[in-house]
Parts: sequence; C-alpha cells; structure tokens
Amino acid sequence: MDPRHSPLLTDLYQLTMVDSYLQRGMQEPASFELFSRKLPPGYGFYVASGIDAALDWLTDLRLGDAELDWIRGCGHFRAGLADDLAGLRFTGHVEAVPDGTILFPQEPILRVTAPLPEAQLIESRLMNLVHLHSLLTTKAARAVIAADGGGQLVDFGMRRAHGAEAAMAAARGTWLAGYAGTATCLAGAEYGIPTVGTMAHSYVLAFDREIDAFRAFAEAYPENVVLLIDTYDIGAGAEKVVALAAEGIPVHGVRIDSGDLAAEARRVRGILDAGGLEATKVMVSGDLDEHSVARLRADGAPIDGFGVGTKVDTAADHPHLDMAYKLQAYRGVPRRKRSPGKTHWPGRKQIRRDYRDGTAVGDILCRSDEALPGEPLLVEMVDGGRRTRAAEATAAARERLSAGLAALPAACRSLEADSGAYPVTISSALRAAGEAADRRAV
Repeated sequence: MDPRHSPLLTDLYQLTMVDSYLQRGMQEPASFELFSRKLPPGYGFYVASGIDAALDWLTDLRLGDAELDWIRGCGHFRAGLADDLAGLRFTGHVEAVPDGTILFPQEPILRVTAPLPEAQLIESRLMNLVHLHSLLTTKAARAVIAADGGGQLVDFGMRRAHGAEAAMAAARGTWLAGYAGTATCLAGAEYGIPTVGTMAHSYVLAFDREIDAFRAFAEAYPENVVLLIDTYDIGAGAEKVVALAAEGIPVHGVRIDSGDLAAEARRVRGILDAGGLEATKVMVSGDLDEHSVARLRADGAPIDGFGVGTKVDTAADHPHLDMAYKLQAYRGVPRRKRSPGKTHWPGRKQIRRDYRDGTAVGDILCRSDEALPGEPLLVEMVDGGRRTRAAEATAAARERLSAGLAALPAACRSLEADSGAYPVTISSALRAAGEAADRRAV
C-alpha cells in the first residue's frame, strides 16, 4: 500500500463514521469546507497551497485488494463494509481557491459536496495535504517579504524536512513564494524549479589544503564558482578567494554558513573589494528564517543572497495552522458547530475580495448564492468526480502569489501583524443563516 495514495492514510474514526452512515442509509449530499480558524501570532495572512496535489489524490481515490482485506480483518467494522467500499470512487463536486491565493481566518480554502460517506472519508488526507503545503508556502512568503528585494532566497532545507513529501512541498512552496531556486534535485525534475548549490564543508575537508579544494571546484565548475569559505577561518578563506582571482580563476560568489553573519559579511566584502572582486557576491546561510533575514536586512549587511533551510522548511516557530474541515450542510440544511472557540459560519460560502488602487482592502464572507460586489475567489475544480479545471503550472501559482503579496496592505505584511489587520466582513445573509442554524440545534 502506497501511503501517498491509499485511502487508509486516514483516522480510524473516518471509517467508523462511514460504516455507520452506510448502515443507516445516510448518503444524501453533504457539503464540507476546509478553512483556518485563526492564524499564528504575528501572521497577517496565510497562503492556500497544495490544492492541485489534494485534487489529484481525490480524483484517483480507490481502495485496492490489500486495503479491503485490512478492513475485513482489522476487527473494527461489520463484515460487509469492505464490500460496500470495493467500488469506491469520488463522485462529488469541489470548489476551491487556486494555489497561491492569499487567505484569512474563517475563509474556505475548498468546499467538497458529495454523498456524505465520500465527503467524510476524505477529510484527514485532504486536510493533511493542504495544511502541509499551505503552512510551508506561508512561511516562505514571510521570508520573501523580509528580504524585500534585497537579496535572492534559495531553499536549502530538504535534509531536515519531515520526510520526502514535506521536502517536496517545501521546495515547491518556496518557489511559489518567490525564491530563486532550491537545492532539492527532485523538485527541479518534477516542477521545473531552478536547482542551485555548490559544495559542503566535507568537500573542503577532503583536501589537505583549503585552497586546493577551492581550486579543484573552480576547475570542475568554471561557470558556477561559489565557494564555501567558513570551514576554518572566514577571513583567511576570503583571502584565498582573492589569491585564486589573481591566478585568473574567476570566483562568482562566496558563502558564509556560521558566525555573526552581518559582521562576517562586512569583513568578507571588504577583503573582496580590496582585492578587486567587487562583483563577487556574498551569500549567507545557517538557521535563517524570516526574522533573521529581516534583521540582516535592517542591519544593512552587504549580503546578496540567503540560503534558507531548516527553520522555514519545518515551520519551526509555528509548525501548524489551525485548520478544520467541517460539515456545512447536509440534505440541503445548513449545519453549524457551536463549541466554544470553534464556531463556524454554516452553509456553502463564497469569498469576495475588494480592491482599491491595486490594494486589497477587505473581504466579504457570504453565502455562495449571494450576488455581492468583489472578486469571487472560490472556483469550480471538480464536478462528478472529474477535474474541470486543469492543474496549473507552478509559474501561474507563483505569479498569483506574487501579485497577492504585492496587493496586501502594509499592516498584513508585517512580521508582527495584528490578527485583525485585514477586515473580513460577514454578510447579513450569512449571519442570518447562522442564527437560523442555532435555532434548529438541540
């Protein structure tokens, strides 16, 4: 069983609920929406991502013989459940925002309308995929905002990402957010992302002398001579780069991976400039995230590029978004959870975004059938279990996210944004639907 594709990559209670629904004949249409209840502290927005990955999984949904055998033999379900699920396919309808769309709390990323057992069974994996991609793309977008055009960002985080799927999601998400490239080769092959990278400290240590390592690398890759200069002494490493240039070996850039990066960048810049290497770029890396990038930029350090890895690719400071996938309507009747702190607006919804002079000034969260002003963000993606909107190239999502970030109000772009920095208005009809749902609840 391939965990990337198996419907058994789910929580047990999804199958227990499906079993009960089928026993009771509860197969009428149900609408579920996936959304974020709130943002982490300091976040003024988040980025919807992973939609295409989730829809690919959804439209390929099926249970194989090994999975059906497990359902029969695990001891949790009635004998006939596996037979009921043997021909399972997704037959429903999906509306979603495209990858790279900026969103705010309570706004649906996607809505599924399908027979209740289908819509229920898919919850855990659908949420698992969209949450991962959205979390990492959002973190990367914050780093791009922090750089503010003052140096390229590259993704160096694959080795400490939480498994292969997370590594690929991080590489794709950082590219969508505006990074210049990734060190992850498979992401280059799969998504067409530019791949970047030169050497590790082990390469330098493999030679008896640091300058021999530098010379050997320059001979092997004369078109991309970027040298890691902090294996021993950073200043001495920079002096050796100047010596190589005197031999006629062009050095395009150096990378510093340790120490006080701002101070070392200044020291190295001075050595390079004194040696006539004003065009040689200085890159830094080493446990960077949006906050450290912002500090380095504010310091005015002469840095041309940032290798950003572990802290972004693991979303180290805030490793989850408070996402939920909740039943909004069943048999045409809006439903609403009323748990303290977890209440949601019932029924099928749409997001309408208003712009003034190119800046997003506010959203209206409304019923899907309301004809209100503003750009509607949710669009049809799947109907009758089949894709009606083709998967996008990464370039299209990258352009959408770039435009979305540019349109954000300054207060939302702050790395210490207030949770209410962007206004999301609830339409009067949606408020009335909430009150009606509360009156029906017992």
